[in-house]
Amino acid sequence: MTTRRDGPGGPGSGRGPGGFRKPGGPPRGPQRRGGPPTGPRGGPDDPVVLYGWHPVAQALANAERRLHRLLATENAVARLTEELGPLRIEPELVRPSAINALLGPDAVHQGLYLEADPLPAPDLDDLPAEALLLALDQITDPHNVGAIVRTAAAFGVAGILTTARHSPSATGVMAKSASGGLEHVPLIVVRNLAEALIELGARGFTRIGLDSEAETALDTVGPRRPAVIVLGAEGKGLRQRTRECCDVLARIAFTGEIRSLNVSNAAAITLYALRQPST
Repeated sequence: MTTRRDGPGGPGSGRGPGGFRKPGGPPRGPQRRGGPPTGPRGGPDDPVVLYGWHPVAQALANAERRLHRLLATENAVARLTEELGPLRIEPELVRPSAINALLGPDAVHQGLYLEADPLPAPDLDDLPAEALLLALDQITDPHNVGAIVRTAAAFGVAGILTTARHSPSATGVMAKSASGGLEHVPLIVVRNLAEALIELGARGFTRIGLDSEAETALDTVGPRRPAVIVLGAEGKGLRQRTRECCDVLARIAFTGEIRSLNVSNAAAITLYALRQPST
């Protein structure tokens, strides 16, 4: 199955003082006044909007990321060039208020706004033989998914499976929460998660579902490769069909009074518990 990682914007026009480009009209796509873009997952031609230091700097450093438009304040451009050297795209020099108008006043953009193409994603058949994957079963909150992506990048996860429906777009809030992780961990969008898990099982992947009611404690599972860790939405947990596609269901063994965690925290604990000794 052909998959995609995250969606193109249009270039600006005109030049301002110092050779920087003036904003050439409002960007196209899911952004809106009154809040940063989250947007439902759209078609493959939808723009990807990245803002904030880490998402934008990591995208500029990633040669695979095709760039379309960069809006930046003077201070942000100075910091970028100091960190990265010559930029792959000519910035349009703007005031912070211009970015606020696109994202809303609450977005922490740090003077940086980037439109780009989505990154390519591998097919399931192209994943490394000893890959460690995550699979997200209808986790819809962009902050949680972004935090999971960031953690996955820290632990060398080869890819994250999400569904075409019931998952946030890899843009705006989600990309900001991922803090640059989208450049290192592909989001592999599949039509049906159960079918993807079945396919991975046929390839030898151990499918480990995280379930707070499971009999097996997570720390007894041990590192396995190749493997896919399956995470369910908070409250609902794993769907029945998803559970049936797992080889083992495991729980985090809590010792305190609170017996549940935010799903992104649970993902971090699980990845640490199942890490290989050499890492």
